[in-house]
This record gives sequence, C-alpha cells and structure tokens, in this order.
Amino acid sequence: MSSYKILSGASVLVVLFGLLSSFFIVDQTQQALVLQFGEPKRLVNKPGFNFKIPFIQEVTFFEKRVLSLVSQDSEEVILADQKRLEVDTYSRFKIVDPLLFFQTVRSEFGARQRLDSIIDSSVRRVFGSYELTAILSDARTEIVKDISEEVNTIIKRLGMEIIDVRIRRADYPEATSQNIFNRMKTERQQEAKEFRAEGAEEAQKIRANADKQRVVLVAESKRKAEALRGDGDGEAIKIYSDAFGQDENFFKFYRSMLAYENTFTDEGTTMLLSPDSDFFSFFGNQSGK
Repeated sequence: MSSYKILSGASVLVVLFGLLSSFFIVDQTQQALVLQFGEPKRLVNKPGFNFKIPFIQEVTFFEKRVLSLVSQDSEEVILADQKRLEVDTYSRFKIVDPLLFFQTVRSEFGARQRLDSIIDSSVRRVFGSYELTAILSDARTEIVKDISEEVNTIIKRLGMEIIDVRIRRADYPEATSQNIFNRMKTERQQEAKEFRAEGAEEAQKIRANADKQRVVLVAESKRKAEALRGDGDGEAIKIYSDAFGQDENFFKFYRSMLAYENTFTDEGTTMLLSPDSDFFSFFGNQSGK
C-alpha cells in the first residue's frame, strides 16, 4: 500500500512537472525559437504564454533589442598612402531572423565573434582605399557609410542587421606617434631658433637706427646750441659795445676793476710793478689820473 502511494505521488509530480515545463513566457524584449532534439520547429516573436512539448522540445531566447559591439583590440590598418593607423570601432546590431541566426552562428557569443571579424576586415579594406588627408577631412562620414553597407551585405546571411558603425579612435601607432612627436618638436625648435635669429637681427637694426638718430639729434642740438650761443655772445658784445661806447672813461674804469678782481684773488700772487704804472691809475683817484 505504501509503495502504491509513493508511486502515485511520483506520478503526480511527474505530471505536474510536465505541465509546468510545457509552458514558457516570451518577454516583449525577446523572441524565441522552439527546438526539438536540436532542430528548429517554431519561431515565437510575440510576447506572452506559449506551449511546447515537455521533455522533447526546448526553447532558445534571442534579444529583440539593439545590441552593441565594442572592438576588443585596436586594428592596425595601412592607408592608400602607406601610412599606418590604429582604429577602434563601435557598432550596434540586431537579430532580424532568429532561425537563420541560430543556423549560422548559434548564439549571441558566436555572433559577436563573427561580427567582430567581419567589421575588422571591412575596416582594413575601406581604410586602405583612402589617404590620411581624406580621413582627417569630411571623408570620414563616407568611410563609415562604406563600412556599414559592406558589413550589412555580409551579415544579412547570418540573420543580423547593422544599425550603426562608428569610428571611436583613429590614431597613429605608439612608435609612429612618438616619431611624429619628435619630428614636430624638432621642427618647432628650428622655427623658434629662426624666429629668435630674426628677432635679434631686427633688434640690432632698431638699435643701430636709434644710435644713428641719437648721434644726429645730439649733433643737431649742439649745432643749434652753438648757433644760439654765438648769437647770444654777439648780442652781448653788441650790448656791451653800445653801453661802453656811451662813456669811454667808465669803460676804462670797468676794465680796470675786472683786472684788479682777477689779479688779486690769489693771496700768494706777487707782482713787481712801478707805482706810477697805468695799472694802478685808478688807485686813489677814481678818474684814473
């Protein structure tokens, strides 16, 4: 009796488990593929409850949403002018045909590996047809468009569609960047030396011109000063002459006073003159007699 109860209970559990496993829910962000012994039987792309044969069929879910793919490693490409660049890409894709997707790449992991390889190959080919100057200009938009179209043509056979491909970074390899930096540094230093030399030459010209102008200005100033001094001396002589000409005796008296002043200023001066000399004519007599 107890064995019968155990067997009945086990049967009930199996039936319940079978009933529960026969239902599955598809989320609105998902699409499902029903497999029977690994072979696709039915595609479910509408959200809600769905039925499958328990223990025989299984369900694989795929994303409906847009997925992103960031390149793991920089891809080194050779341009048409033999320049080298390291390129990083970022892409967005979606699964548009789950059945074809399952038959070709099986899973999202496999899809990412295939897609990464396809994008890298396309990047090499498209970039290889452009020169560096074009990549640095507006042609970059055309490059991205070419890559997207080429990749889309290939992955449609894998049940996927590329939404967008972007170039995150396109730069020189490290060794090339260092060489370019060193060359640019040398060029800037050379330009700086040339500018300094030109500046020194210009400064020398300015100083020479300033010295020349200074000499000319000083000479001109001295000439004008000498001319003014000569005019002043002539005017003074004329004034003295006119003044002394009015009284000859006063002129003699004035000249004698100047002679006395200039002669007797030094206490150590010794003179041997006759008392009757004309030099002492104004001593004791203001008329000079």
